[in-house]
Parts: sequence; structure tokens; C-alpha cells
Amino acid sequence: MDFRHELVLPNEDLPFKLFVFEGSNGNYQVSKHWHRSIEIFLVLEGSIDFYINSQRYRLSEGQFILVNSNEVHSVDSPRPNFTLVLQIPRGLFEKDPGDADRLWFRRSCGKDARLVSLIRDMQERYVQRQPGHLFGILSDFYQMMYLLVSDYRVPEVDEERKKQNKNLDRLSRITNYIQVNYREELTLEGVAHIFGFSPAYLSKMFQKYAGINYKTYLLDLRTEAGFRLLMNTEIPVGEIALECGFPDSRSFTKAFRRRYGLPPAEYRRKKRVES
Repeated sequence: MDFRHELVLPNEDLPFKLFVFEGSNGNYQVSKHWHRSIEIFLVLEGSIDFYINSQRYRLSEGQFILVNSNEVHSVDSPRPNFTLVLQIPRGLFEKDPGDADRLWFRRSCGKDARLVSLIRDMQERYVQRQPGHLFGILSDFYQMMYLLVSDYRVPEVDEERKKQNKNLDRLSRITNYIQVNYREELTLEGVAHIFGFSPAYLSKMFQKYAGINYKTYLLDLRTEAGFRLLMNTEIPVGEIALECGFPDSRSFTKAFRRRYGLPPAEYRRKKRVES
């Protein structure tokens, strides 16, 4: 398969991920990938081309696309744009007594303007950071969640979609477990046992549906977590390494350099000077 699983981690201060699309300058592409989170791309300026299962959607100012859990999608951003991205962990919907395992949402409905307004408000509050802004963001967010469940949710998912979703969803549950427990010692054998698979089967599942092997996936997750601590705290590199599940600072430095091009301490200094 020519697509990969994407790691999705919420913002540090929110139960979801909200950010400005990194392809704002144009001439940017995001290759085919999938994740368990529900995702919304909202274009506020310019336009982008969005693909879900190879079907093309041209999004212009004020338009959005809703991506369901485990749908394979990609983005082509040839022109400058200002686009907000909202990624909602599917586990948040499990607080609702409905059948969260069969969540499927329409791309749009008659209340699209309301959804756009709520996402705009969340972004403005997050940027302005006025007193109480997190309460305001969460208020908007849960109104949006209610709107999704009450007006966008498809009551019945057809058998073909269920079948297509099954294997990716199975791996998503495993990757979700790893994302929660990445600080612990997570061997392939141990994780396979927890989910009732043989190590060989789990290894093949990762290679087939995530596009990488188990060890690389875990290493990437720990490195990304280390990057966030490096950029947002003053914690020493050695402590970050241990906090993120690396056996020592040397292994963290090696993984970090491979991904970001510099050792973590040097990368931190460079970014502080630039800002």
C-alpha cells in the first residue's frame, strides 16, 4: 500500500489538535496517509485540493472537508492559503452512549455555517489568549462535537465501508495504545500478547497498513514527544530522553538528529535564537 499511518497528538493544553496548515505558502503536498482521528480542514483564504480515497475536492475560502476515521487522504496545496486543521481523537466520542465504533460523518450538512463559525472562534481564542480563553475554546469545541453527533452523523454505515475500515481500525487501536504508553517498555512481543496476536502477525500488520515496521513507529512517536518537550520546556535533554521512553540521552540524540538534522540541544539553541 502506498500510504502511511500518521501520528496525531493533541495540543498540550487541549484534548484535540488545532493548528494552521503548514502548506500556507503553497507548493506543498501531503502524501496519502490515515489516522484514527476525525479531521476537519477549513480554508479561510485561498484554496487547496483535497483527496479522500482518490476523490478530489477543491476547497475555496469558507469551505471545509470532514475526514472520517481511517479514511486515506492527501492534500495538494499549490497556491498560498490560510487553512485551519482540527483533529479530534475518536476516543472523545466514546463518552457518548452511541455506538462510537461505527462513527461515520457526512462531509457537510445544512448547518455548515455554524460549524465554520465555531472553528473560527476556537482559533481566535487560541491566538488571542485572553483570560479564560481555554474555557471559551472548550465551550465552542463541545458545541461542535454535539453538532457533529446530532446533525452530521450517518445513522447506518454500509457493509462495504465497515469492511474497508476493519483492518485499519484494528491497527488504530494498537497505535492508540502505544501513543498512551510510549514511555513504558513496549516490545513487539508484549504488545502482540496484549491484543491477542502473534509477534509475526503484528509485525506484518504494521508493515502493510502503517507503511513502516513496529520499531520505527515507536521510535518516531518517542522522538516527536521529545521534540515537543524540547521546544516547550526547559527540561534537560537527558531527562527528556528518559521521560519519552529512550534508555539514555545518546539514543534520543541519535533518533532526533536523524529526523531533525541536528542534535536536540543544538536544535533548541538554534530555534531560541531565531525566535
